[in-house]
Amino acid sequence: MGAGHGHRLHYHGHSVVHRAPAHLKILVLLAFVISVVATPREWYPAFGGYLLLVLGVILASRVPIGYVLKRTVIEVPFLVFAAMMPFVARGPEVDFLGIGLSESGLLAAWGLAAKGTLGVLASLTLAATTEPTDVVRGLQRLRLPDLIVQIMTFMVRYLDVVAADLGRMLTAMRSRGADPRSPRHWPALARTLGALFVRSYERGERVHLAMLARGYDGRLPQ
Repeated sequence: MGAGHGHRLHYHGHSVVHRAPAHLKILVLLAFVISVVATPREWYPAFGGYLLLVLGVILASRVPIGYVLKRTVIEVPFLVFAAMMPFVARGPEVDFLGIGLSESGLLAAWGLAAKGTLGVLASLTLAATTEPTDVVRGLQRLRLPDLIVQIMTFMVRYLDVVAADLGRMLTAMRSRGADPRSPRHWPALARTLGALFVRSYERGERVHLAMLARGYDGRLPQ
């Protein structure tokens, strides 16, 4: 699990949030997300309060706001989907710059964007203040099924390995004159991703055989 230290989402620090037990932070995150999801979309002040709470935790953790905001790019596909809802939803419409927008679609888009953004910010705050290995240990303390913990353990361990493989393969594509971002070269990109999947699957087989050779019996050592 040594590769987990210094993960790209983690921000090294010694704040009170960093030092808090991982299993408690996971429970707080879960309670926060459930509260946000259960809040009616029309309770606008409540979402403002949630946002202030998240920002307060980020400030207490001494993690730069920009560090967290840059990583919210993962939410972009959901925001794009939310932005489409006022145009495709049915029902009464309101006029905006000469464009008819569905009232129910606007409300649904607001709810999706607000709740999704709060959940992403809270999750990124947990990731920025907790080492991946500590997250796994926290899940063990919360009595998560052992098999799921093992899967997450190896996901954390090998995520950067697979990402590095992909980076080298994309570099090889570019050195041969192929641009992965160009639709003209997407067939080559698809073959590259297929090769990456096969390579990762074979690596998993080798790791599993190595574990069996070292006495693996279904449980990982503490």
